[in-house]
Amino acid sequence: MGNLFTKLLRQLDSNARDATDVYRREVSEYQVLERDARSRREALEYSVWLRRRTVELAAKEEPLGADDLRLMASVGEQRAGKGLSLPGHQQLVVAHTRLMLREINEATGPDDGDDLMRLMRWFGPQGTRGGEAYLSGFVSGQRRRMSLVGRVRLLTEALLSDDPAASGLASGVGMRVHPRYRVTVVRVPGRPRPTNARREEITESLLRRRQVPIMWHDPEELVALTPEYADEPTGVAAANERALAVVHDITEAVGGSCAIGTSVGAAGALAGAFAEARRVSRVAPMQSGQRRPHTMNDVFVELGVTRLPEVDDWLRDIAGSLSLGPDLIATLDGYYRHDMDRTRTAAALNVHRRTLDYRLQRAHELTGIQPGSTHGVRVLSVVVSRSLARG
Repeated sequence: MGNLFTKLLRQLDSNARDATDVYRREVSEYQVLERDARSRREALEYSVWLRRRTVELAAKEEPLGADDLRLMASVGEQRAGKGLSLPGHQQLVVAHTRLMLREINEATGPDDGDDLMRLMRWFGPQGTRGGEAYLSGFVSGQRRRMSLVGRVRLLTEALLSDDPAASGLASGVGMRVHPRYRVTVVRVPGRPRPTNARREEITESLLRRRQVPIMWHDPEELVALTPEYADEPTGVAAANERALAVVHDITEAVGGSCAIGTSVGAAGALAGAFAEARRVSRVAPMQSGQRRPHTMNDVFVELGVTRLPEVDDWLRDIAGSLSLGPDLIATLDGYYRHDMDRTRTAAALNVHRRTLDYRLQRAHELTGIQPGSTHGVRVLSVVVSRSLARG
């Protein structure tokens, strides 16, 4: 055994004790693993064992054995059972990896180059295998401790934060991670918030029907991920239909008006798609009845307006003027959604053509802007969108 490996074996106990002190300082949840003397002893023994196996196997360039992986899985399962959360688990993994690398660096002398390279060749792939075994056990422990809704929430959070643990969490709830997802955010503001029990009930019902990653991001925002399959013959159309089916179920479950934003991204890079879908949902119009998701292409003007408060205030003033007339916001919404076709707009609004003409004229009188002009379309369509987004 080389000099570097010998030095690391001599320092096993002290390094493990120092690491435990770091875990206590840096990982707030570590206390759940040290509730009594026995738990503290077991945590220290595992820290020593992990370091010893790393040195022994790396020195012989042997992989982790089946017994090693089973032990790691059992520790992960035990820690989940004690109440360690996924973020707490991840903090421990990061802290352990960082400390091991520091210990190796501090023990490496000028003549330890070959031993160091052997350790590094072992550390990457075997660290990954050990981490996967530990996570597998952790997920098994959570299966007994957490509801399906709670475990799917962890999966959804992992996907939306680009966490590599997503694949392990997906297998724990009978799902798999797809290459691409459509992220849909359904916003339901401005009314009594559903209780925790009601949100759990809604999510459980949706999971039974659709089996997709889904969670309440906050009490007014529900997020769902629907897969996009590159090999589908109908491509985008099928993905849109799948997303619309989920949106229909969500909006039926939550009821009332809502705003919907959507964006597409690749697994492992969904954080940006999630942020975009949230931004879109915050400027998309509140809808009831036939609801549809909005994309960046639908609301790019409104997104720009929200970055300029003085422009948004000006549009709000115009909306205030329109509120003095009879249903002018709804009338203009229908007018622009039907491409300014008066016959179709009147039919959609269930009013006479002359009533529609009167309302459009009234909008002109109150704002000084002709709804059918180029200027009118540019300004009043955004006024309508911002008004509907505010509910």
